[in-house]
Amino acid sequence: MYVLGIETSCDETAVAIYHAEKGLISHILYSQASAHSEYGGVVPELASRDHIRKLTPLIRQTMQDSGVKAKDIGGIAYTAGPGLMGALLVGAATARSLAWAWRIPAVAVHHMEGHLLAPMLEEDSPEFPFVALLISGGHTLLIEVGGIGQYRLLGESLDDAAGEAFDKTAKLLGLAYPGGPELARLAGQGREGRFHFPRPMTDRPGLDFSFSGLKTFALNTIQQHVVCDQDRADVAIAFQRAMADTLSIKCKRALQQTGLKTLVVAGGVSANQMIRSKLLEMSAEQGAQVFFPRPEFCTDNGAMIAYAGCQRLLAGQTQNLEIFARPRWPIDELVGTEIA
Repeated sequence: MYVLGIETSCDETAVAIYHAEKGLISHILYSQASAHSEYGGVVPELASRDHIRKLTPLIRQTMQDSGVKAKDIGGIAYTAGPGLMGALLVGAATARSLAWAWRIPAVAVHHMEGHLLAPMLEEDSPEFPFVALLISGGHTLLIEVGGIGQYRLLGESLDDAAGEAFDKTAKLLGLAYPGGPELARLAGQGREGRFHFPRPMTDRPGLDFSFSGLKTFALNTIQQHVVCDQDRADVAIAFQRAMADTLSIKCKRALQQTGLKTLVVAGGVSANQMIRSKLLEMSAEQGAQVFFPRPEFCTDNGAMIAYAGCQRLLAGQTQNLEIFARPRWPIDELVGTEIA
């Protein structure tokens, strides 16, 4: 069965075609980053309008590139949330309309479930059960994963998500949006050890996160010490090191508490090389394996939505003709869903 996947949760318009046996057939992503950069962040109305302009042409191009015809597609998967409501509605309305016109089923996919399952697109993929760390611009979650649809929330961010903290700190440093990759590049020029940032909520038990204080510490450090480019780079590497250490400490606790030996790390922030290195080092010390999606599948993409949707369609899940979108959708509400 071929599944068409559509992702429009924020500022990427992405389309993919996945086959239940052949794997990923084709995928295309259009990023709106340049359109939002002058505003220093995503403007929801502009994002929605751009999705409207780009989505249908991208669907046509993906199908043309893959050689898959409308008659070959057995189902459509679309991101229904969480995300920007207007952006979600573009993808949901398009998916539901195509499904009705082609007389095939459609299924709503949880955006973070897509990220969680992104490593399954790789040839060397993890086996269930595992601990998943999902780190993106809007979410920081630790989840115990027993199987597809079997999720137990272990910890989450109580304020700023990891990616949000990266972007806000990058903005304080005068870097362009999206700030995470820019901060990582600047950190490459920084000197280790000049500044020491706190590792928030690591001195107390539990698996929740808090990064707003880390951002505030960066602001105070910048105001007191930054007068040149080298100072900015030193702040960047100190912030990035604190983030990597904090995530590593929490993941170590999660592995120890669950007794599991497999860690999956996904979401846009998982592309950060310092964070990857720190988690690889920690996992090796714990005798555990860690899996990351390739960089192109760390950010929002249609391939992960097509894969997740395919698994749900194979299990017999579909939606009715309602256009379903939820800007807020806790992933633990998916617990108990029976997915084969």
